[in-house]
Amino acid sequence: MVLRTPSAAIAAASSRRSILQSTIKSSPRSLLIRRPYSNSPLYSSPFKNRPQRQLPSLSSPFRRTIANLTEPKNDSSSTVASTSPVPPKKPRFRVLRYIWRATWISALGGVAYMAYHIYDSKHPPEQLPQDPTKKTLVILGSGWGSISLLKKLDTEDYNVIVISPRNFFLFTPLLPSCTTGTIEHRSIMEPLRHIIRHKKRAVKYYEAEATKIDMQKRVVKINDFSDIKGSVSETEVPFDYLVVGVGAENATFGIPGVKEHACFLKEIGDAQQIRKKVMDCIETATFKDQTEEEKARLLHMVVVGGGPTGIEFAGELHDFFEEDLRKWVPDISDKFKVTLVEALPNVLPMFSKALIEYTEKTFKDENITVRTKTMVKKVTDKNIDVEITQPDGTKVKESIDYGLLVWATGNAVRSVVRDLMNQIPAQKNSRRGLEVNDYLVVAGTEGIWALGDCSATKYAPTAQVASQQGNFLARLFNSMAKTEAVEVELYNLDQRIQASKDEEEKAQLNAEINIKGRSLSKIKQLSPFEYSHQGSLAYIGADRAVADLTWFGGAISSATGGELTYIFWRSAYVSMVFSLRNRILVLTDWLKTKAFGRDVSRE
Repeated sequence: MVLRTPSAAIAAASSRRSILQSTIKSSPRSLLIRRPYSNSPLYSSPFKNRPQRQLPSLSSPFRRTIANLTEPKNDSSSTVASTSPVPPKKPRFRVLRYIWRATWISALGGVAYMAYHIYDSKHPPEQLPQDPTKKTLVILGSGWGSISLLKKLDTEDYNVIVISPRNFFLFTPLLPSCTTGTIEHRSIMEPLRHIIRHKKRAVKYYEAEATKIDMQKRVVKINDFSDIKGSVSETEVPFDYLVVGVGAENATFGIPGVKEHACFLKEIGDAQQIRKKVMDCIETATFKDQTEEEKARLLHMVVVGGGPTGIEFAGELHDFFEEDLRKWVPDISDKFKVTLVEALPNVLPMFSKALIEYTEKTFKDENITVRTKTMVKKVTDKNIDVEITQPDGTKVKESIDYGLLVWATGNAVRSVVRDLMNQIPAQKNSRRGLEVNDYLVVAGTEGIWALGDCSATKYAPTAQVASQQGNFLARLFNSMAKTEAVEVELYNLDQRIQASKDEEEKAQLNAEINIKGRSLSKIKQLSPFEYSHQGSLAYIGADRAVADLTWFGGAISSATGGELTYIFWRSAYVSMVFSLRNRILVLTDWLKTKAFGRDVSRE
């Protein structure tokens, strides 16, 4: 027998204790075995005052005891328990897992869709050259009507020429947001080259302004008014078919001083001018030794026009002040003021009465002054003279000082359209623009169509009307091309019948003529243009909007207003933007404005 020192005994005991603990941990709780303390000197502790727990040795009898305890009992109860089927566990949160997977699949599909469209937009295919045998279709303008026509038109059937002084399409519903920097102007500009480069047959574009339409010679005279002119600044473009979509000018109603002193809101340059002038007024008002009267005048922003454009600009201006100017320029917090002037009894006349009242109440809460039944009579560089109709019918004259005046009301006929109207006797009684028939053909002409704000129809001159007119004309021109192709085939078949002497061949040709004739009648069955009103939207400030919508062709209508409508307003406008590129830019601008605010620097 080998005698161990106390330290060696302690080490051996610790080793066996660790082995036993690992064995017990791996065994079921019911197999925990407790043994009495041993009095063997081998397990005696060097600390005599503290009792030590004796660990059993892992001898063969102990192993057999563990094995016997771990064997299952052969009684009937254990047998039944072991043989009875265990019910499967029901998976928890199955619906959440399906939603999670669907979300991932949708996200991957969206990324793939975006990647494809981005690649497709950056890599246009090869185009067919223009065919001298095809007819020439000239489109004037790059607004809602002209671009809608161009996007849906099959250019394989025509030699298309686009003439416009601006080489982009402007998404005008979001133009008021550019005046305060909520959206950058490039985000709502769709380059015209991006559109025409993706057409099947090459489309020619001339950046010029149409100055005259000669009906007798069937030519359009155009002039290059750019700052850098070439050797030729004026030329003529012949046409077989002509679509006039040049839009309209700002109507001043003959009021003196409007053109000289007011800011308009139709083009991207107008929005940039307003943005610059707002900051000019603010910085000038905070100039050293400025009088209180002059500060009040400079910080008074007046908007003339209670339509959607004027309402949305007033709301954007209020947001700019409340969310940014008040914080960065605290000196003007008690003097900044916005006034809306409208000659009619109420604002937003195309909306329902409930939404008109909601808009006026919201403006009152936002401290925007609404002055209805107020007609502008004269405009100077510092004030406007107005005539107010009182409830009793009396009229009172008043002068309103302003720092910024925005004119957002009415349309006027452009000079090129008026010149064309003077050439056509059937247009002598027209005042609002070119009168057209149910197929948008200009009355008194052949092969000339008009759409958008330059045409006089029974519908309001809105972007929605112009867009639907452009889609209609695209269907019309595509149908005309198919009709002409079928007529050529019918003519050739008729010539073959006359030249043929075989009766069986003549019968086959006659059957083919009948089939072509039926298809031709179907192609010609194009219904006249009928406008389908989808509703009206307007932003009124403070993250609120109003919507007057119609569903199922006008069978159901709804009028809503508030913050949820504002979310719908944003989503609707994003979906209406023509390209994926501009949708991403607009969304990015909104996020940037929310995170960092609007830029208050002067350009």
